[in-house]
Amino acid sequence: MPSLLGIDNGLTVTKAVIFDADGTQLSVARRRVPQSMPHARWVERDMAGLWQATADAIKEAIALCGRPADDIRAVAATAHGDGLYLLDKDRRPLGPGILSLDSRAGEIVEKWSADQVFDEALARTGQTPHVSAPSALLAWLKQNDPDRYARIGHILACKDWLRFCLTGTIGTDRTEASTSFTDFRTQAYAPEAMQVFGLGELFDALPPVAHSADIVGQVTADAAEMTGLRKGTPVACGLHDVTASALGMGGHEEDVLSVVAGTYSINEVVSSKPRVDRRWFCRNAIDAGSWNNMAISPASTANYDWFLDTFCRSEQDRTNADGGSIHELLAAEIDAALKKPSTILFHPYLFGSPYGDVASGSFVGLHGWHDRGDMLKAVLEGIVFNHRTHVEALREGFTVREIRLTGGGSRNPAFVQMFADVLNAPVTITSTDEAAAFGAALCAGAAVGIFATPQQGARQVGMTARQYQPVPASSAVFSERFSLYCRIAEQLKSQWPEIERLARPDTRGTA
Repeated sequence: MPSLLGIDNGLTVTKAVIFDADGTQLSVARRRVPQSMPHARWVERDMAGLWQATADAIKEAIALCGRPADDIRAVAATAHGDGLYLLDKDRRPLGPGILSLDSRAGEIVEKWSADQVFDEALARTGQTPHVSAPSALLAWLKQNDPDRYARIGHILACKDWLRFCLTGTIGTDRTEASTSFTDFRTQAYAPEAMQVFGLGELFDALPPVAHSADIVGQVTADAAEMTGLRKGTPVACGLHDVTASALGMGGHEEDVLSVVAGTYSINEVVSSKPRVDRRWFCRNAIDAGSWNNMAISPASTANYDWFLDTFCRSEQDRTNADGGSIHELLAAEIDAALKKPSTILFHPYLFGSPYGDVASGSFVGLHGWHDRGDMLKAVLEGIVFNHRTHVEALREGFTVREIRLTGGGSRNPAFVQMFADVLNAPVTITSTDEAAAFGAALCAGAAVGIFATPQQGARQVGMTARQYQPVPASSAVFSERFSLYCRIAEQLKSQWPEIERLARPDTRGTA
């Protein structure tokens, strides 16, 4: 049976996953990719180092697979969306890649929100810009690094850089093209869209657009040597990781709401007609004539990871040393906390929020008799509440017949049940562990004719699913708590700028 390679590059880890054509995962290899934060709000990484780490992961995945590289029929990549990976006019990296956690453009976006740019962007592109959008980052470069800006030859996303390293070809797909500069009506690049942000001179630097399942090149000799892949292996265009995750769990279908509980809170639904609202991005789906409506914020399980790093460091070190799981170790604490009432509410805005980057995280209702388990339960609840904020917006705009969940949190049954109870709706999880990588592999399979389309491939492989039903009594409790959570956030909204100013020197030079 032929196999397929899906590459999934996240914000901290790059993965290579090999699948059988029937969807069975054969092997996975991971490499951490160091981030650089040379200044406050800057989050970058070395582009050459990213490619080397990815190549190493591919080589290890092939070795672990137990099959020759010749069995891999096709390759495709997905990676974190938004951010910025630039090449100069000689097709060389133009500085480090900028990650979607970067917020250096905050002041620019704040200024845009106060004038007509937000309204013009929404009317033209179907979305308002955020701090790590290509539009905002390019505007920041134009204003703060005009030298680098003037040398821009090609504007790429992360997965497009990996495709270039594999094939030597430059381009992107429909889902990635729509992050800033497409007209939502035509779903194609529009010069007017770039002019909204004062970037019209860069229109020719935008990459050509192909379908996610189009073959866009073959593995070069250099890439084959680095990765262990066979030279000439077809490479498909790939797709934005938000879409890849939905596709990989069978959720890139009309009226299915896909929830990804990862670093970002990702909530998305496909529609056959565009509908524009400030609460979501109206972006391109995989196919022409379909739209992917995404309500997102960087406020999901990154908060859980922060809690573990901050309050559970010794336990993490111990479980890492003995091969155990920190999640299993803490399960009893969380379970005990779930069984008792609590006054603690947590707003998971440590790295961003639906209110923008000025918001900050907070524990409210914390008392001296609470323990770590109570706080951890509140963190998990706050994460799900933030997802509910986005899900409610999408439910108002679109028909939803099913909710599917993936991401690291979906492996914890108690956490999935919390989603069902908080959303007061059945929640389905699938057997796919690496949903984003599998989404990329489905595009690779469709590119070489194994599947008719990526979506048909997701239906064809017959992934198993489990559905969690809401418990009415729990849903009622969570609904009351969610209402209070929202009211407190609204009250804090006017205070967040004041809190932010506490960390800035005032005009007299005092901190």
